[in-house]
Amino acid sequence: MNVNITYLKKIIIIVISIFSLIGTNKLTTNAFPIYAQQGYENPREATGRIVCANCHLAEKDVSVEVPKAILPNTIFEAKVKIPYNINNKQILSTGNKGDLNLGAIMILPDGFKLAPKNLLSDELKIKTKNVYIQPYSTLKENILVVGPLPGKNNQEIIFPILAPDPTKDKNIHFFKYPIYVGGNRGRGQIYPTGDKSNNNAINSLYDGKIIKINESSTGNSSIDIMKNNGEIYSENIPKGLDIKVQEGNNVKANQNLTNDPNVGGFGQNETEIVLQNPNRIIGMIIFFVTVTLAQIFFVLKKKQWEKVQSAEINF
Repeated sequence: MNVNITYLKKIIIIVISIFSLIGTNKLTTNAFPIYAQQGYENPREATGRIVCANCHLAEKDVSVEVPKAILPNTIFEAKVKIPYNINNKQILSTGNKGDLNLGAIMILPDGFKLAPKNLLSDELKIKTKNVYIQPYSTLKENILVVGPLPGKNNQEIIFPILAPDPTKDKNIHFFKYPIYVGGNRGRGQIYPTGDKSNNNAINSLYDGKIIKINESSTGNSSIDIMKNNGEIYSENIPKGLDIKVQEGNNVKANQNLTNDPNVGGFGQNETEIVLQNPNRIIGMIIFFVTVTLAQIFFVLKKKQWEKVQSAEINF
């Protein structure tokens, strides 16, 4: 019964988040990382590339900070930084301008997982407040996703991670492990269906000449272009894009007819963490204490020998 109540709470939180996004017109701004969850069993390809880059084509920076080493069955922070200029505005699916949202993915070693909330310290609860991190799938608890989140207040995302205990799981070993992260800001250029979003520059398909630019009250436009063979075709310009060409201009194939509206992008990075054996630390401490005591006894013995030598000489 407790499991069902917990599951019901999660569903309520998700529903509330969705309706709040609808109310602020942000649901259409970004749908990541649900696209990856629906389309890929594993978000990291054999080449090492994270699949988010298939839709978010621009490359941006992302960084990750974790402790150098951690002990088994302990909770630690993994901080993902997704920087961008908060003054930037992106084009929404409606053609209007809006703020950027953020999303992140973290691929942990097997056995590592999201720390339960009841085990978090008060400080960590405050740091992760209103940040709803979830496993990628029921079979991939070591892969965590979050987003979309409002970008202005979440350029640093804290992931609370619970380290595994090799004494309880024989498949886990004391070892150095890689951690892979991906971070995105803004909308993508390609939908999972393969269709382009309106977050792209519009290019001319052929060489030709701009004959007419047709504007409408809805904000959508079209450009009539005469190809070199005299045939005329039209390029539709969605609302929100700024036209760069003028009537009478000659254009080349693949030349931009509009500005590039994309101000976001995706980046990925990786780091390493050591799952440290407590017995090794204890052994190291004992070794250092033993060496220190040996050095002290050696010095005392040397002083004693020097006193004996001095007494024999005086005698």
